[in-house]
Amino acid sequence: MQTPGSQQCVRKMSEMTVRDFYSEKLLRCVPDVGNIYLLLRPKKGKEISERLQEIKKNKIFETLLENKEEDEVFKKLKAIAGDVGSPDLGISTSDREVLQENVNIFFHSAATLDFAETLRTTVEINLLGTRRCLHLARECRNLKVFVHVSSAYVNSWRLQCEEIIYPLSQDPEDIIKIVSECTDEELEIKTPELLGDHPNTYTITKHMAEHEVQKMQENFPCAIVRPSMIIGAWKEPVPGWTISKNGPQGFIMGAAKGVVRRLPVGKDLVYDYIPIDIVVNELIVAAFHAGTTKAKEVEVYHCTSSTRQPFKWASVEDKINANLHKYPLKSAVWYPHLKFLPSITWFRISALFVHFLPAIILDTITRIFGGRPILMKLHRNVSASLTRLEKFIFTEWTFSSKRTDDLHHWLCPSDQKDFSLDIKDLIWSDYFAELTKGTRIYLNKEDMKNLESAKGKDTLLLVLHLGLQAGILFLIWYLTSCITGSTMVKASVVVPIFYALSNLL
Repeated sequence: MQTPGSQQCVRKMSEMTVRDFYSEKLLRCVPDVGNIYLLLRPKKGKEISERLQEIKKNKIFETLLENKEEDEVFKKLKAIAGDVGSPDLGISTSDREVLQENVNIFFHSAATLDFAETLRTTVEINLLGTRRCLHLARECRNLKVFVHVSSAYVNSWRLQCEEIIYPLSQDPEDIIKIVSECTDEELEIKTPELLGDHPNTYTITKHMAEHEVQKMQENFPCAIVRPSMIIGAWKEPVPGWTISKNGPQGFIMGAAKGVVRRLPVGKDLVYDYIPIDIVVNELIVAAFHAGTTKAKEVEVYHCTSSTRQPFKWASVEDKINANLHKYPLKSAVWYPHLKFLPSITWFRISALFVHFLPAIILDTITRIFGGRPILMKLHRNVSASLTRLEKFIFTEWTFSSKRTDDLHHWLCPSDQKDFSLDIKDLIWSDYFAELTKGTRIYLNKEDMKNLESAKGKDTLLLVLHLGLQAGILFLIWYLTSCITGSTMVKASVVVPIFYALSNLL
């Protein structure tokens, strides 16, 4: 993929996974890229320069740093202080002039991803934030292309979605006016009606943001990339790399600790997951195509798997626990075992016994020894989120990806290798083995050097787990004998019955 040495990029990212991955990919695979400007929101007590240093410490850059000095690798990364939720993006006049003069390619994916966020916040960030970015892009004197990162679920009221921009049911200006005029209490009451067919404030404001991009298609080439659920890396720079706790890697992280033991899923539904390296490749290729062809209309691409390499949890159910014991944690608090349940109600009942009861016991022990109890808070947060997520857990969507396939074939053979969009060779069982390993290293922060000692602890935890099960069964057996006045032999019938019932949880 040939790019001129003067090429400058501006990155506006709220999701660190995509932002850092994208920066690494450009620096590694497009060596003649110009400066990469990162819009970083100031944080209390931290200068922008400090935040940039934190980015540089991300392990994703390890491959790049193997043969180059740090200063050489990162000399093209430039931090810009700003916030998409602020007027004029919160960018200073001098920094804005730098961007106006130097930026050729503009990538925007800053968004609030919280499904429980208020309409006021999502309008400010997802809708008006996009509008502000487009206004800045229009001011850039040498802009070649604008790429907007949307979501495959912006049209979640449709079970089958094409790579087009669907009409709005609400006028964004009306929504903006209502948000500006209503108090928080009034807006909360009105929100369900304003959402219409949308399940939450995130999808409706991201849908409106796509129309903001479409309005600008006459000013400069535009592309919209819609990823589904973004998961850890498939191939590069390291298989299994992740720093996001959303999606499968999040519950694998908890399961490996032994604290997440149940998961509500539709085992035979198609879930649409897409590895982060494919997402970043598509962002780059979409920019390349729209920019070089000087697209007159916004180009929309689904970066998804449901129609290309569909995934069902049933296909890896018997391998998830094997992976957890292949890459166990030294820091595990109990023997890992993850079980899938077919409904939210079933999960809530089971969670009382396998999540909340153990959490109360372990948090109490933690308090006694002066530690900070976290398990009850963790499980309460999970339980609270299930109502918001139920539609996404138990609904199957089909996302057409013909334009994405065509985009891959448009590339020359060498670019198809370096910026591949093809997932036909993705074997999900192998992928989840690597993701479990990556979760161990990058989320649970355990080096592979301690794997053997971790396996020793895993064996010990198995013995304790089996011992606890045997102790509970014996206690039930003994209490049944005492309560009924029967002999232990006669009361033994309760053991298989209780064991069978407990396996339903």
